Amino acid sequence: MTAEPLDPPPHEPEDTGPLLTRSEASAFLERYGIRLKPGTLARLWSMGGNGPPCRHVRGKPLYPTEVLKTWARSQTTDLRAAAPPAARRR
Repeated sequence: MTAEPLDPPPHEPEDTGPLLTRSEASAFLERYGIRLKPGTLARLWSMGGNGPPCRHVRGKPLYPTEVLKTWARSQTTDLRAAAPPAARRR
């Protein structure tokens, strides 16, 4: 008797690299110059802030590495020689 293959879950996530815990995500983000403690990541998520998106597995938040990289890059700017015009008018 051979087992039939299981259907994939209806919301199967795309492959976005290994999943990191909040502590690991905090250390990972430091490589991009972003210092956020695990508690801050938790608060950003629970308050609906501007933190990195995460996936929950059995209630535990896990951060895909590729998503963290994309989010970290979106938080930084190119090198600037001066403040942008809008900031200079303040």
